Amino acid sequence: MEFSPKTASRIAGVLFIIAAITAIAGVILYEPILNDSDYLLQGAAHANQVILGAAMELILVVSVAGTATVMFPFLKRYNRTIAIWHVCFRLMEAFVITVGIIRVLSLLTLSQAYVAEGAPDITSYQVSGTLLKAVHDWTFLLGPNFFLGMNTMMYSYIFYKSKLVPRFIPVLGLTGSALILLAALTEMFGVIDQVSALGGILALPIFANEMILAVWLIMKGFNGSAVHSGNH
Repeated sequence: MEFSPKTASRIAGVLFIIAAITAIAGVILYEPILNDSDYLLQGAAHANQVILGAAMELILVVSVAGTATVMFPFLKRYNRTIAIWHVCFRLMEAFVITVGIIRVLSLLTLSQAYVAEGAPDITSYQVSGTLLKAVHDWTFLLGPNFFLGMNTMMYSYIFYKSKLVPRFIPVLGLTGSALILLAALTEMFGVIDQVSALGGILALPIFANEMILAVWLIMKGFNGSAVHSGNH
């Protein structure tokens, strides 16, 4: 069953907002286990908070996949190939985020085992913890940065060509996707830190694009004439 343009645009807009909220919530709730120097103790001490962070990211995964599948029937009318790529990269983003969730929960299990042991040899736990945190850091770089940049570039290109939404929105999306890809590459090569002021600045345009697009889709929806003129 295919949603009407109005319903689909509203669902997509709501999902974009949910994705943004849950992504931010996950980062905040993971603080004790990912950023505290004493994470082997703090993770277990804040277990429910960490699990809530994982739950937020699971909602993020559903939202990410949802935006792709809801918009696909409309994007494919203008460029089927890029629309399919968009779904694939969106699902890759969701998959990578899921891997990150599994690693955080594994780190929580490690923390709880460390506490349960009483006073074990900390070295082996630190080695395992360092590895799990490293995997999460790489998934965080690839999911919310690289894959996000790629799929935003794809749907923004189709939006620009089709005029489904006002062109200033996809222009911001194309700009934001280029900047977040730049952030991902410079972080990958160690030019800037993964969490830094410059990285935050480079991420601002893509965040602004998603929020402006979300509000537009909820309030105005897709351009009716553009929807009807699309190729089937």
